Amino acid sequence: MALTDPSQALERIRIPLLLTQAGLWAERLTRAFWPLSSLIMALFAALAFGLQDHLSFNLLWIVGLATIAALAAALFLGLSRFRKPTRAEAMVRLDSRLPGRPLAALADQQVIGTGDPASLAVWRAHLQRMADRAAQARAVEPDLRLSSRDPFALRYVALTAFVMALLFGSLWRVASVSALAPGGANTLAAGPTWEGWAQPPAYTGKPTFYLNDITAESVDLPVGTRFQFRLYGEVGALTLTETVSGTTPAPNDPPTVAHDFTLTTSGTVSIDGPGGRNWQFIATPDALPTITASGSLGREADGRFRQPYSATDDYGVVAGHVTITLDLAAIDRRYGLTVDPEPQEPVVLDLPMPVSGNRADFTETLIDDLSKHVFANLPVTLVFAASDAAGQEGLSQPHSITLPGRRFFDPLAASIIELRRDLLWSRVNAPRSAQILKAITYRPEEFIRNERAYLRLRVVIRQLDSVAETMTVSLRDEIADELWEIALLVEEGDLASAFERLQRAQDRLDEAIRNGASPEEIEELMQEMRQALNDYMRELAEEAQRNPDSQMSQNMEGMQMSGDQLQQMLDELQKLMEEGRMAEAQELMEMLRQLMENMQVTQGQGGQGQGQGNQAMRDLGETLRDQQDLSDDAYRDMQEGQQGQGQPNGDDLSQRQGELRDRLGELGQGQLPGDGSEQGEAARRELDRAGRAMREAEEALRDGDLPGALDRQAEAIEALREGMRNMGEALAEEQRQPGDNQQGQNQGGTDPNSQRDPLGREPGDSARIGSDRNMLQGEDVYRRAEELLDEIRRRTGDQSRPETERDYLKRLLDMF
Repeated sequence: MALTDPSQALERIRIPLLLTQAGLWAERLTRAFWPLSSLIMALFAALAFGLQDHLSFNLLWIVGLATIAALAAALFLGLSRFRKPTRAEAMVRLDSRLPGRPLAALADQQVIGTGDPASLAVWRAHLQRMADRAAQARAVEPDLRLSSRDPFALRYVALTAFVMALLFGSLWRVASVSALAPGGANTLAAGPTWEGWAQPPAYTGKPTFYLNDITAESVDLPVGTRFQFRLYGEVGALTLTETVSGTTPAPNDPPTVAHDFTLTTSGTVSIDGPGGRNWQFIATPDALPTITASGSLGREADGRFRQPYSATDDYGVVAGHVTITLDLAAIDRRYGLTVDPEPQEPVVLDLPMPVSGNRADFTETLIDDLSKHVFANLPVTLVFAASDAAGQEGLSQPHSITLPGRRFFDPLAASIIELRRDLLWSRVNAPRSAQILKAITYRPEEFIRNERAYLRLRVVIRQLDSVAETMTVSLRDEIADELWEIALLVEEGDLASAFERLQRAQDRLDEAIRNGASPEEIEELMQEMRQALNDYMRELAEEAQRNPDSQMSQNMEGMQMSGDQLQQMLDELQKLMEEGRMAEAQELMEMLRQLMENMQVTQGQGGQGQGQGNQAMRDLGETLRDQQDLSDDAYRDMQEGQQGQGQPNGDDLSQRQGELRDRLGELGQGQLPGDGSEQGEAARRELDRAGRAMREAEEALRDGDLPGALDRQAEAIEALREGMRNMGEALAEEQRQPGDNQQGQNQGGTDPNSQRDPLGREPGDSARIGSDRNMLQGEDVYRRAEELLDEIRRRTGDQSRPETERDYLKRLLDMF
């Protein structure tokens, strides 16, 4: 629409202009009168909460006059600051938010060219553009921020007090100030009045009762309810008597207008005088919480225990704990437990509470791990305790259990843990523990598979021998922690040989069969057994591939067993253990052990290209054995010297150590497997480290420092073992070169079964159980593959299957 008059454009923005002007009113009123409004809200809150009832008459007058003066000053300050906003100011603010200030442009007049039609057309077009821009105007919001004028946020303090007074205050109390006004005495003479409140404890969740509205003569309230009464009017016109607090007022106490007491017993409360009232209050006691152990005790495979419990309370349980005490009467006091135990503080564990929901009646499960505590696997009593918000505590009946802890199924690890328990039981057992450890480590061959565990045990023996009579609690705990770590190393530490890992898995299963195991522990042990068996069978196949002329390869024909048959044996073993048929499980386990021993890898000479690498490995192994023997001799010399049975022969030992170091140096100067490869370089670094440790051990032996020499010898043994591992990997990598593989194929081509392992696998399939021979023949190959994939997907989605099985199936799907 063409613009004919600028006033038309102003009419189109009438609403935004009015709103902007209203915003200016709000802005200027807020800035001018915020002190006055804050004082009024604070005054109202003080009166509503009855501040005037706690002040003397004279002080109340002083406070009242000061308040009136403050209100007058705030009003004067506000009036002096306030300026009434005009329409022009609103238009300027609105125009400032528009591009090009179109409202100011619409008010302009054409000065030159008024008689020129072209100039007039340009001017009208300009006005039209400004009018279009002005039509887009929107109301400008007011700026109500007062942070620069009120840096301490006093206005928010007053507002909060005002809102709290509206919610929880009383308008009756505000009216009570009228007695101070002129003629207030006449108001008092009109008659006294009163107010009363009953506030139950917060934890009950019950609301506050306004007693002026309670007309019932008998009221049930929880013990701990707080009563507050205010008597208005002439002092003495109304009096209050009560028998619910259990206190007796003194006979000469003056009358008071404010009463505050707590409900402790059933009784009466009476207000005597005009408008008085009587109540009979029945005190409802807070019941004690109850808590009991519910459900059977559970044990996790990692040693954690699970004990469900149930707790109830009328208003909700706020906290709980369980106290675990040793049950001495139920302990079989044999071996290291025959001596009197050192004082042991009961174990106190906090109970888990529901994060959300009702705590008045719930069931939770305590999960914790006390495997490292001396109480583990011993009879104990559990006493559960629950407390409520009132501070009351309820106890359960003693619950007798054998405290679960991590179980060690390797016989050596179990022995170490038992000696650790004896040491924690009493430090008197230190000499006995040292003696048993010496017996265990006397001839470690074929018994202690982990060299690091053996060396660390010898260090513990040395500590026990030196401080057996003067052992402190802190040193005892330090040795106990070391024994725990050694037991873990024996139980689950890495073993270089797959056959050693298989033997350890079999030993742990034997121990579980003899002593019983939980379903979770059986599942973990069977998983370890399957993994160790798979690794061992892979090593069998790889050895047969590397050494086709060895005795092992020649004996493999006729020893084939399908992967399904082996899996059936393991499944049957797990089933027998879970059903508790331990005798049958023991027989099947022995059959499986004999089968594995018959298939043990027999080392052959290999081809001509492998002879040099194998010879280096044999030389290094012989050096390692000689170093172990030398370390044993040094340790025996140290023991005999400490016991006064002889003198340490340091010169002879240092000479032998020097010869070993020279032999290692000659070996390092020659060609080693994997020279130039990553594994070969790593092996040389480990051999260099072993040489340095041997030199330091030689110097320590020459100086008579046997403990220091033992530490350096342990480092040398560890470096030699690590170097052998790296050399073995390098040698295996060399044997997997394409030329060797081709040679192996030519050698085995005459007999299709000559290179198959005991599970019927081809040499190239050594990482899998079973064989894929003839798998892909026939016209239904693709249909069968699709069926297999569908079945794997179905089993993967079956939540009832074990987690380990579903993880394995997911990995299969990822591969295909």
